[in-house]
Amino acid sequence: MADKMSTRIRYDRIRDKGAISRTVNGHLKRKERASRDARMKKLISTGKYPYTPAVQSWLSDQLNVRFSEVTEAAAKEVASK
Repeated sequence: MADKMSTRIRYDRIRDKGAISRTVNGHLKRKERASRDARMKKLISTGKYPYTPAVQSWLSDQLNVRFSEVTEAAAKEVASK
């Protein structure tokens, strides 16, 4: 049976592993966001208004407004950037 580890050492280890995990996951998320942006822009440029819920959510996030306030012209402008 393993010896008991002190609470301080255990929490230090948890904190250190968490920091490494956040760094690694952050890099992965950056790549995922870039591919999602490209995919959504393609869907907007080829699709027609009103868009699917996934595109609506992405547009709302990009423009910081509710989708009911998004116009087709604003959507095309975001897709062209």
